Amino acid sequence: MTAPCAIRIGVMTSGGDAQGMNAAVRAIVRAGLREGAEVYAIREGWQGAYEGGEHITRLHWSDVSGLLGRGGTTIGTARCAEMRTVDGQRQVVRHLVERGIDRLIVIGGDGSLTGARELMLRWEELLGELVERGEVSAELAERHRCLRMAGIVGSIDNDMVGTDMTIGTDSAMHRITEAIDAISSTAESHRRTFIVEVMGRNCGYLALMTTIAGGADYTFIPERPPRDGWEDRMVQVLERGRAAGRRDSIIVVSEGAKDRQGLPITAQRVRDVFVERTGEEPRITILGHVQRGGTPSAYDRWMATACGVEAVQAILEADEGSEPVLIGVDGDDVVRRPLMACVESTRAIAGMVAEGNYAEAIASRGKGFATMIDIYRTLIEARPTVTEQRGKRIGIMHAGALAPGMNQIDRVAVRAGLDRGYSMVAIEGGVPGLIAGQCREVGWRDVEGMAHIGGARFGTRRYVPTEADLYPMARALEDSGIDALLISGGFHAYATVDMMQRERHRYPAFNIPIALLPASIDNNLPAWNMAVGSDTALNTVVDSIDMVRMSASASKRAFVVETMGRTCGFLPLLGGIAGGAEKVYIPETGIQLTQLAKDVEALVDAFASGRSFYLAVMGEETSTHYTSEVLARMFEAEGHGEFSVRQAIVGHIQQGGVTSPFDRITATRLGHAGVDYLDRMLQEGRAEYGAAESGVDGLMSPARRVLEGMDWTNQRPYEQWWLKLRSVADELSRAPGQSE
Repeated sequence: MTAPCAIRIGVMTSGGDAQGMNAAVRAIVRAGLREGAEVYAIREGWQGAYEGGEHITRLHWSDVSGLLGRGGTTIGTARCAEMRTVDGQRQVVRHLVERGIDRLIVIGGDGSLTGARELMLRWEELLGELVERGEVSAELAERHRCLRMAGIVGSIDNDMVGTDMTIGTDSAMHRITEAIDAISSTAESHRRTFIVEVMGRNCGYLALMTTIAGGADYTFIPERPPRDGWEDRMVQVLERGRAAGRRDSIIVVSEGAKDRQGLPITAQRVRDVFVERTGEEPRITILGHVQRGGTPSAYDRWMATACGVEAVQAILEADEGSEPVLIGVDGDDVVRRPLMACVESTRAIAGMVAEGNYAEAIASRGKGFATMIDIYRTLIEARPTVTEQRGKRIGIMHAGALAPGMNQIDRVAVRAGLDRGYSMVAIEGGVPGLIAGQCREVGWRDVEGMAHIGGARFGTRRYVPTEADLYPMARALEDSGIDALLISGGFHAYATVDMMQRERHRYPAFNIPIALLPASIDNNLPAWNMAVGSDTALNTVVDSIDMVRMSASASKRAFVVETMGRTCGFLPLLGGIAGGAEKVYIPETGIQLTQLAKDVEALVDAFASGRSFYLAVMGEETSTHYTSEVLARMFEAEGHGEFSVRQAIVGHIQQGGVTSPFDRITATRLGHAGVDYLDRMLQEGRAEYGAAESGVDGLMSPARRVLEGMDWTNQRPYEQWWLKLRSVADELSRAPGQSE
């Protein structure tokens, strides 16, 4: 669809700033220009719309270059008291109409979006008043007789109903988790207690998720005020943790937390309670606005980019008088929701909490939020809720390449299994370790501190068993008394389980419950959106691109960045989108010489048009012949000395580093779901194989059905959701009129 040249879109950021807002603005500007529209920045939010003049400026393609990696919002944000008055709203309408803007995309929280909707509903009335006053001509008013609007939620709090994540939340979790990791080191050294206060207003998402991701001991959130006597309960939980071998104690307090009498639970109040009951003086760390700052995460870049493109399409397709939409995400899909219904549902949660309807408030945050509260309660306890032992042993094993987050799967699985009364057995070294009988029983303290440690403490190997391995595998399971098995890993893990499932009739030892969990930086596994490790690897790719971009800041240079991913295009495609690549090459589509010739022409044209940097991202197995080295040489040859070209292979650092909060949370959900599935199978006496599947109750489905989604030849799933974003990468890579 191509919009007429007369169409003008206004974009503003309003309310509190959030990392990723700049990525959304960049996407809106470039997507609007690709559709033939003019795009205007309304600087300083509603205040800029009220003041008009130089606050409303036209943006061109190059004006938003280099914004992806910048935190905050470069077009500014501010509160505007005048927007609450009729005179103020009338002036906003006049300033927008004078610039020919009758389509508006607002990036902000529920207050900003509600204000935008109210303006939309009163637009015709206010416009009529302006005509009567002689401030706007009747002809101009007729051309812009209605306002079309779309909203994108920019808020670190993740407090909006209608979208799984809001722009800035993931980046804020990075800041908080990094702080908890750092505090854990010093707290452990001194056997000390720390209290960390985080943002979130009336939503406990940040506090709950970072407590789990950071391996903290206790949290207070608005949706679940503690029962009377919470003071003694908190101290008892922390003391049991110390008795179980933990040297540090960390308590996370959400800024909006209250007790059941409505009194605030602040970091200082928690400290006073602790001093009174234990004599120990905890240290307080209030993270404050550092949570809003810093570089946006990979997720906040690509998600905000996809939402920005969708917002432009929504506003161009909107009919006169149609209800404004909220652009958000549902799993792996960018979706449109009725704006006001989402705002009203969001605001209703605060009322539920005030009225004591805590269960309803938690349910309104989504099923995943309620599940994570249950998991949190399991993880903080240092004693099982099942007092009698089941007499069964659950083995935990990895298979395939290392994926950041494997340690968190193990930590959660061990503690969830112990909580249910099972003996937990670590099978060290993957399938070869099983064959060699490298099995040891593990307890609560064996997995202490593993939440933020990279690597895989239980070991893993890229190894698919052969026919000759099946008998020793079966014998090892029998000798170790394994009654159920939790296997996590990538392609090799899935191939191993597939083989065991097909050979169950020959080897009775394989007739035990098995839970298969996805852990792979390649994200090349069926039925699961983001395998454990893939988000960490993606952030490494984007961080590398940022550094490459900085290295080229003083010269005219092009880079060809090669990612891992084998035959799967997840890392190069999303890395390219989040890193602002001009061109992305992925294994699914390969490289053709005719297309490459056009790309070389576009590269030369970009530098001739004044560009000083050009980025191409490709997957490691995109082409046998056109490798990253070949592309770099070809690009440089065609540049004839006008620019230089460098090759950058990100390499195995994508498998290392500190696990991202997203991967820790995913690992937590999967580890808990896997043990829950095995527990159910053992209790029912069933020897079924289950595999993780997104969007199903309990997160586990029959493994046979899940494995049918694997393209064994190409080692990737038949359905790849990220390919839907290919058009986003193509749309934002080159300005209209530039060589295609």
